[in-house]
Amino acid sequence: MNYSLFCESLDALIADVPYPLAVLSNAAAFLYESLPDLNWAGFYQTDTNPAGERVLSLGPFQGKPACIEIPWGKGVCGTAAALDQTQLVPDVHEFPGHIACDAASASEIVIPLHKADGSLWGVLDVDSPVMGRFTEEDRAGLEEAARILEKALSSALP
Repeated sequence: MNYSLFCESLDALIADVPYPLAVLSNAAAFLYESLPDLNWAGFYQTDTNPAGERVLSLGPFQGKPACIEIPWGKGVCGTAAALDQTQLVPDVHEFPGHIACDAASASEIVIPLHKADGSLWGVLDVDSPVMGRFTEEDRAGLEEAARILEKALSSALP
């Protein structure tokens, strides 16, 4: 995968777009269509549920219907958010507390996204039905894509 070209194209697609929902929607579609062997690509945003608990709530995505709410610190997404660290998981079935929104998912990478002030906005979540699909090259490329998304969201968020 040529992540340099991928990131350049992503930046061109979402730069100077003043609408966060449009940025995320087009980014999810671009990720899903550009990266091979995916079954889901999208976003979860930090939120508070009606019970007052910190959660991740579903944002724009491509793929099958997904979990609406993920508890903070649970599953791959909740862990990435709680630790504020990328989670690259070659085999989701080996991940303690994995949340199976799609039983076909075999591997996953989740990258935290931040607001301009450095606080956690949410996560980029990318799933594959292929075991071991994501590599360190994917981590580096998708983390660079996350920085591009953060810049675009910082410009678009009030």
